[in-house]
Amino acid sequence: MTRLLLCAVTLLLLALPGATRAQDSFTSLDTNTGEVTPGIAQPPCGTKPVAIARMQWPSAAILAEIHARILKAQYDCDVKLVPGDLAATAASMGSTQQPAIAPEMWVLRISETWNAGVKAQKLRQAAPTYDAGLFEGWFIPDYVAAANPQVTSAASLKENAQIFSHNGARPRFISCPPDWACSIINRNMLKANGLDGLFDIVEPGNRFEMDTLIAQAVSSKEPVVFYYWQPNAVLSQFSFKPLDMGPYDRDAFACLARRVCDDPKPTAYAPDSVVIAAAEWVFTDTPVIASYLQRATLPIGEMNAMLAALSEPGATEADIAARFVAEKGDIWHAWMGTGPAGE
Repeated sequence: MTRLLLCAVTLLLLALPGATRAQDSFTSLDTNTGEVTPGIAQPPCGTKPVAIARMQWPSAAILAEIHARILKAQYDCDVKLVPGDLAATAASMGSTQQPAIAPEMWVLRISETWNAGVKAQKLRQAAPTYDAGLFEGWFIPDYVAAANPQVTSAASLKENAQIFSHNGARPRFISCPPDWACSIINRNMLKANGLDGLFDIVEPGNRFEMDTLIAQAVSSKEPVVFYYWQPNAVLSQFSFKPLDMGPYDRDAFACLARRVCDDPKPTAYAPDSVVIAAAEWVFTDTPVIASYLQRATLPIGEMNAMLAALSEPGATEADIAARFVAEKGDIWHAWMGTGPAGE
C-alpha cells in the first residue's frame, strides 16, 4: 500500500508544469528502499561541450555566433566556438566528429573529403544553410527593371541591349576580376546568349574596384548589367533584380568554364550545396539539437542584410548575431519548432 502511494506521489510530481522539460529537475523512486529522491534531467545537449566551427568568412562567422547564442540560452548547452576552415573542418568532422557543428559548409568545394566523412558515418547534412541553391548570377538595378519590365532574363538582353547604352556609349557588362574563374564563365555566357558583340565587358582589377563600379553606376542611375554572388552585402545595400539565366545544363556549364569553349550554350550558373553539417553523434546522442539544426535554414536575404549591417563602423560578427537573436525571433523560434512554422 505504501509503495502504491509513493508511486502515485511520483506521478503527480511528474505531471506538474515544467516537469517534462529536459532542463528541469525531476523526481525518481528507488524501488529498493521505496524512497522518493530528487534528480536532474540530462540537458538536450548532453553533458559534453558542443563545439561550433566559426569559419573565417563573415557569413559563416555570423551563423556560428547565432547558433551558439540560441543553443546556450534556449537549450542550456555548453557551447564553445572554435576556429574553422572549410577543408580542415570537414576533414576533422569526418574523422574525429569534432567540431560538432559547422553552420556553413560548401560541400561541392570539398566533395571528396565530405563524401568520405559521410561514407564513414561520421558526419552528415542537417539542413540547407540558406533557402537558395543558386548563389551566382547576373543582375540589373531595380530602376532598370521597373522601367523595362520586358527585361527579365539573360536571353531578353539581346533584343533590349540599347536600353543599357549610357550617354551614347556601348552597354557595359561588369564582370569579375580577370584572375577569377567567373570571368571566363561570364565571357562565354555572353557569347552563348549572343551578347559578346553588344556589350563591352568590364573586368575590374579586384573586389573593391568591382563594388565601386557597381556603386557608381547605381548612384548615377546608369543602366547596367553585372555579375555578382550571394550571400553578400552589396545585394542588400542596393535594390537589384536577378535575371533568369534559364535552366542549368551540366555539360554546357562545363564548357563555359573552359578558356576555349568552341560551342557555348546558354545555361544558368551551377547550383551549389551549402549545408549545416553536424557530427553523427549529434543525431544519435542529442536528437533535440539535431531537430533544431534540421529546421535552421536561413532566408538568404536575411544574411545579405546582416552582411550589410556588418559594414557599419565598429560592427562585429558577434554584434550582428546578437541583434539577429534579439530582433528575429520569428525566424529562429521556427527553428526550435515553436514559431509560426512549428505551430
